[in-house]
Amino acid sequence: MSDLVPELLNSLNRRPRRAGLLRKFERTAGDEVQGILSEARATIDVIVELLRTDTWYVGLGVGEVTQPLPRSTRAGSGDAFVYAREAVNRAKSSPHHVNVVGPDPHRAEQVETVLWLMASVLRRRSDRGWAVADLLAEGLTRREIGVKLGISQSAVTQRAQAAGFAEEQRGRVLAAELLGAGVAA
Repeated sequence: MSDLVPELLNSLNRRPRRAGLLRKFERTAGDEVQGILSEARATIDVIVELLRTDTWYVGLGVGEVTQPLPRSTRAGSGDAFVYAREAVNRAKSSPHHVNVVGPDPHRAEQVETVLWLMASVLRRRSDRGWAVADLLAEGLTRREIGVKLGISQSAVTQRAQAAGFAEEQRGRVLAAELLGAGVAA
């Protein structure tokens, strides 16, 4: 089996100035990677990106990170890192391979529940559904997408509905609101 971590790191770190990324994602051990994010929306975006591949166990630790931040994510410390370790271990036995741990267990479970529901939607999305969802996320209109994909606007709408695009977007907003502005590792 080939090492998938370098490709994952390229994917997570290649976006120019990913919002909220305080320290880039790095391999911490074996097939594990970790990054430090400060914005809830950016954190949810990363989790959705990981859930899309259905390859990774995702552990989200929410909490304080010791300041000042080290130059390397691997050198980070604080509650968020301890919670992240627990979360990734729990993710290995969770039904949707994602787990959230933080100082408020109820809030962590709420975020995790939304992520599980989103994972369920994303797992059922077809390649055609992903094509439409990706273009909608870029801000293209249904008409522009139809032209780009060579299908009718009605077909774009049908694919978006079948892909659960609206549900995913609402899930992203709700998960980010529940997560709040805490630092995640």
